[in-house]
Amino acid sequence: MENSNLKGRILMDVENLISRSCTDQTNTLNFKRLHIALLKKYYNAADVSIDYYRHRVKMDIVIDDKQYNPKTANVNLPVVHANLFFKNLKEFLKSCIDKDSKSLGFYATLLRSFTQQEVKLSIA
Repeated sequence: MENSNLKGRILMDVENLISRSCTDQTNTLNFKRLHIALLKKYYNAADVSIDYYRHRVKMDIVIDDKQYNPKTANVNLPVVHANLFFKNLKEFLKSCIDKDSKSLGFYATLLRSFTQQEVKLSIA
C-alpha cells in the first residue's frame, strides 16, 4: 500500500513540476533542461532541441541500443530524426510520463535535483 502511495506521489509531483515549468518563465534554463531530460527519457533520444516559439521538438531517436558503447565515441548509432509539433507544451510533456517502475527512479532523481536547485536559488 505504501509503495502505491509513493508511486502516485512521485507521478503527481512530476506533473506539478511540469505545470510550473510551463507557466513560470523565471527559471527558463533549468526548466528547459527538465523538458529535454523528460523527452530524452521517453523517446530514447540522443539529441533534443525545443523551439518554444514554433511549437516544435527536433530530436534524434536511437533505434538500436545494442550498438551503444559508453567507452567509445558513438558516431554510427542508428537514429531517426524526428520533428514533432505540439499544441500545448504542458500536455505534451505530461503525455511523456511513463508510469512503470523503472521510470519512477528517474523521476525521483529528477525531482530531488530540482528541489535542491530551488533551495540553492532561494538561499542565494
